[in-house]
Amino acid sequence: MGKPKVYNKLVRDRIPEIIHQTGKSFNTRKLEHQDYIKELKNKAFEELNEYAKSNSSLEAAEELADLLEVMHSLAEVHGYTFNQIEEIRQRKAEDRGGFKERIYLIDVEK
Repeated sequence: MGKPKVYNKLVRDRIPEIIHQTGKSFNTRKLEHQDYIKELKNKAFEELNEYAKSNSSLEAAEELADLLEVMHSLAEVHGYTFNQIEEIRQRKAEDRGGFKERIYLIDVEK
């Protein structure tokens, strides 16, 4: 038996089951609420970074799906449904617009 690979990160709910099916041993713990929020934020950065490094539309879609899963969990821990978050997004898009026009702000006169 070699040295175990250390992850120290939030993983999807079925990962322990999947690892167990391989016959490997592992250790997990359940996070307290504040630690869970912290690790969801870390996971959001991890998934966003993986999206940024994607090399194809398929890879991008996979990473965006992972990021969306994290966003659903973050909405829930803050007491919102994803539909409520979507309503907020829509309101902000109506008030300030989206990003479809690809506008890149250079500067603004003081």
